[in-house]
Amino acid sequence: ENYFMSASNDNDFLSSWRNDVNNSKTRTFSFDTLSGHQLDVCYFPENINQEYLKKSGFPGQFPFTRGIHPNLYRGKLWTMRQFAGFGTPEETNRRFKLLLEKGQTGLSVAYDMPTLMGYDPDHSLSLGEVGKCGVSVFHIDDMELLFSGINLGEVSVSQTINGPAIILLAFYIAVAERQGVNAKNLKGTLQNDILKEFIAQKEWIFPPDHSMRIITDMLSYCTSEMPLYNTISVSGYHIREAGSTAAQELAFTLSDGFTYIEHGLNAGLDVDSFAPRISFFFNSHSDFFEEIAKYRAARRIWAKKLKYKYGAKNEKSMMLRFHTQTAGCSLTAQQPEINIARTSFQAMAAVLGGTQSLHTNSMDETLALPSEKAAEIALRTQQLIAYETGVANVVDPLGGSWFIEKLTDEMENKAEEYFKEIDDMGGVISAIENGYQQREIGKSASNFQNNVDKNERVVVGVNDFINENEDIDIPILEIDTRAEKNQMERLIQIKSSRDSTLTSNLLDSITKACKNGDNLVPPIIDAAKNYCTMGEIVEAMKLEFGEWTENSVF
Repeated sequence: ENYFMSASNDNDFLSSWRNDVNNSKTRTFSFDTLSGHQLDVCYFPENINQEYLKKSGFPGQFPFTRGIHPNLYRGKLWTMRQFAGFGTPEETNRRFKLLLEKGQTGLSVAYDMPTLMGYDPDHSLSLGEVGKCGVSVFHIDDMELLFSGINLGEVSVSQTINGPAIILLAFYIAVAERQGVNAKNLKGTLQNDILKEFIAQKEWIFPPDHSMRIITDMLSYCTSEMPLYNTISVSGYHIREAGSTAAQELAFTLSDGFTYIEHGLNAGLDVDSFAPRISFFFNSHSDFFEEIAKYRAARRIWAKKLKYKYGAKNEKSMMLRFHTQTAGCSLTAQQPEINIARTSFQAMAAVLGGTQSLHTNSMDETLALPSEKAAEIALRTQQLIAYETGVANVVDPLGGSWFIEKLTDEMENKAEEYFKEIDDMGGVISAIENGYQQREIGKSASNFQNNVDKNERVVVGVNDFINENEDIDIPILEIDTRAEKNQMERLIQIKSSRDSTLTSNLLDSITKACKNGDNLVPPIIDAAKNYCTMGEIVEAMKLEFGEWTENSVF
């Protein structure tokens, strides 16, 4: 009331209010975003571009800032996934069936470290790691056991695999064929984002150029033979987990996506033939509004670049579809039960940001792979958001908020600055080889940890609100050595029972295809069907492609 009595126009109201703010007591606290972005105390129409509708558009319409569907979750809820995989294929198969019984609507496969690196269980570097951090799959029968009793024609399957992704895809296609499911009907997503591996996760096999050749072969094959399948899930999740800011996650992920587009075009593919099958995978961290703005900016940037730079005509090419996982790096070993609350807030941000698929971390994942009970609570968190909170009833409910719109604009602007720096270095691959993205992430991770160490950033239970002499007493999943023993025995049995001459010839054909430029997917599928192992196929490819060693980055 005092404002209206003392001010004659909007500017006077704003000036009067700012004087009140300046004269008010302020807590000693950092009010910046998690990424260090400075925030105003409140936002007003002056903070956003007045051509709001033109810039943000309507849900389901270019530039898709407000979502890729006109009615979003009123039409179909997001796919609810839980990342699952441990021990042998049989053990993980039982967990898959349990999650499906409890209402999960899609499967997401976590592979163990030997599988991620392309090693068979008998490799020296596999010792002690088989089945520990995911499921061990190294040949076609393993993949068949993994999906025993699960119709691959009916369920959407996401596979987190990168370096040897082409081989796991071959196993998957071959098992679907055994089930009588045509590859054209397979739905799901292969992560297959090797650029992210070079930047953040470090699970590569072959050098960047050869790795991009492999991915281009997969793009070409799947565009022709698997029209419902997402060949690449461009992954910012691991970039964020490595310590990036939200803006870096946004920029580095989208620049990777544009690089895949460019390689597809260079291979002679029409952009509209393959761009609709490229999806994205983002992190949902704890800074609630920053995450929502990140997703909105991502859709707008992708749409504009695909339309104006790459000449897409099909609107589906311009629609950025994404899966989200809550932030594993935000989970704490201290007071692990409060991770349930952390995950809930992060999941809510993903839903308000318009995700198409969501994984919620379990409270115990900082200690071990999820127990059955913890995985159930994480799934129930998604179901609670979907059915009890009402947030799925309205599309982009925070759209039009002066704060959200300003933050979305700033996210987009910061991403464009990074795009320019990367372009000036000669593109994503050159920047990776020079260690640019790695250095930027390293700086951000260091800055965040310094802020925590100095108590300038509070992590509940870690540097404040601490329970002294805490006794952590929650059940955790323990993986014994039987998985490694079983997989070793299975490997010996396979090698002793197959046709060794045929195996040798099939592996030779893969090496030749690497050399002469033929598409690699068909010969690898043939090898998979005839019991060549993942490690053997990788070694056949290494004969031509070699391996890659990263330059040190400081």
